[in-house]
Amino acid sequence: MRLRALLDTDALGLRLLGGQEELDRTVRGVMTTDLRDPSRYLSGGELVLTGLAWRRDAADSEPFVRLLVQAGVAALAAGEAELGDVPDDLVVACARHRLPLFAVNESVAFATITEHVVRQVSGERAGDLAAVVDRHRRMMTSGPAGGGPDVVLDLLGSDLDLRAWVLSPAGRLVAGPKTAGPVLAADVCAKLAAEQLAAVRTGRRGPHRVILGGATYSLFPIRSSGRAAQAVHAARDVRETVLSDWLLAVEADAGDWADERLDLLQGVTQLISVERDRRDAARTVRRRLAQEILELVQTGAAPAEIAARLRVAAPVLLPGLGAAPHWQVVVARVEWNGGEIEGGPVAQSLLEEILVDPRATGPEPSDRIAVAHTGDEAIALVPLPAVSSEHDGSEAGVLADALLASVREPLAAGLDGDGRVTLGVSAAVHSAEGLRGALEEARHARRVAAARPGRVCAAGHQELASHVLLLPFVPDDVRRAFTARLLDPLREYDRRHRAELIPTLEAFLDCDGSWTRCASRLHLHVNTLRYRVGRIEQLTGRDLSRLEDKLDFFLALRMS
Repeated sequence: MRLRALLDTDALGLRLLGGQEELDRTVRGVMTTDLRDPSRYLSGGELVLTGLAWRRDAADSEPFVRLLVQAGVAALAAGEAELGDVPDDLVVACARHRLPLFAVNESVAFATITEHVVRQVSGERAGDLAAVVDRHRRMMTSGPAGGGPDVVLDLLGSDLDLRAWVLSPAGRLVAGPKTAGPVLAADVCAKLAAEQLAAVRTGRRGPHRVILGGATYSLFPIRSSGRAAQAVHAARDVRETVLSDWLLAVEADAGDWADERLDLLQGVTQLISVERDRRDAARTVRRRLAQEILELVQTGAAPAEIAARLRVAAPVLLPGLGAAPHWQVVVARVEWNGGEIEGGPVAQSLLEEILVDPRATGPEPSDRIAVAHTGDEAIALVPLPAVSSEHDGSEAGVLADALLASVREPLAAGLDGDGRVTLGVSAAVHSAEGLRGALEEARHARRVAAARPGRVCAAGHQELASHVLLLPFVPDDVRRAFTARLLDPLREYDRRHRAELIPTLEAFLDCDGSWTRCASRLHLHVNTLRYRVGRIEQLTGRDLSRLEDKLDFFLALRMS
C-alpha cells in the first residue's frame, strides 16, 4: 500500500507534517517502538509508530531519524498523547533526511493503525501471490517449465511468510521450500502424514490442525486436478484414495485465517495437483512395461522373450546404466474389511510412493521402479545396479523391514483398523530365467507377512529358509494341541510352585544347551539349573540332551 492511502483514511487520524513529495512510497509493514535504536528490528519499508519516549531532548531527534532512514523505513508516525504537539526538532530532522512524518491524534490507538496496515498489506500480498500462483498454474499445465511445486512453496515463504511442504501419504517429503530454513525432519513428516490420514478416514473437515514439538501445522489435502476428477473423487469410497493422496503441510494455524487466505491455499493445492497428475502420467510407461513383463512371466513365455522386454525396461528405469541390472520383485496387497473395494490399484499407488528412490533430488524424483497390478495384488519390478562377483546378490537391494520402517505409522492411521497392508520381497535375480522364481518367492513372503498380527507387515526372502515360513500355516487346532501337550505340565507346575520352569527352558534353548552360559544368564548355580532341567524332563517325558526333543520344545515355545 502507498503512504497516500494512509493519509486519505480518516479513521486513522493522521496529519502530514512533512514529506508531501514522498507519499507514493510503498508500505510493506508496520512497527511500534520507543527504542533509541530500533534498526536491528527493521527490514525496510515499514511505517514506524512511536510515542517519543526515546526523546530526552532536541539532540536526540537527528540520530534517531538517521537510523530509520539507513534502515529504509517508509515513514515515521509520532503520537501526540505523550508530548502534545510533535517537537519541531523532529520535524526538521525528518525534512533534512526526506523522511515523511505524520502526527497521530491522541484519540487514535497505535493498535488501530497497526491492524489497518497489516490487513491492507497482507491482502495485497495475497492478491499478488494469487496472481503469481495463477500464472504458475498455466505454466505447469502447459508443461514442466514452471519449475515444480518447490517454486510456489518458495513464493509462500517470501510473500506470506509461510513455510510449507508437500508430503506423500506414506510421509515422504515430495517438495519443500529451498530458501526457508531446514528440511522437515523425517519423523515429523511421518507424524503429519499419519494425522492427515486419520483425519480423512474419520471424515473431519480440513484443514486439519496439528501441534508437534511446539510448532503448529495446518494440513490441506491435495487431490487430482480438474472438476471432473474432483467429482469422481467425491463419489468414490475414501478408502480408494486415502493411501495415495498427497498433502500440503503449512507451519501455521489456519483456524483464524481470513477466507481470502484459505482460498489462496486451496489454489496452491490445486496447482500442486497439476504436478501430481503430470508425475502420474510419466509413470504410465513404467506401469505398461511392468504389466507386459508380468504377463510374460505368468503365461510361461520363453526366457529370451522376457529378457528382451527387460532390456527395453532397463534404460527407462535406470537411464545411463551400462551393465544389465539385477532385478528384484516386491509384491503388495491392500485388503479392506468387507472386500468390496478392489485393492490392486490402491496397492499399486502405495508401492510407487514407498519405493521412490530416497536419494533422488530435484523437482522430478527418480521412480526407479515399474509397478503393475492384477486383482488385489500389486507387483513391483525393481532394477538394481549390477552386483559384484563377490556374492550372488541375494542380500542386495530392497529389504522388507527397511521398506516399512518409516511408513508404518502413517499407513496404520490410513487403514484405521479397517484394512491391512502386507508386502513380500524376493531376492535379487540376474536373468530372465530367475524372474518367475522371484515372483513366487515374493508372493510366498507376502503370505508369511499376512499370517502375522498387525495392520502393516512385511517379510523378506530370507525368512523362507527358516521355520517361520512353516509356523504361520500350521492349523490353529494343531498348534494348540502341540503346545499344550509339551508346555501345559510346565505351566501348571510353575503356577503351583513358582518354579519358573518355562523361563528356564527358554534360556536353556537360547544358550544352545550350554549349562554354564545358561546358569550365568539366569544368575543360578549350575546344580540348581540341572535340577530345573531334570524336573522339565520328568514332567514332559522328554530328554533335553536329544536334538529332536530340543526342537519340539523350541517350536512349541515359538507357537505358544
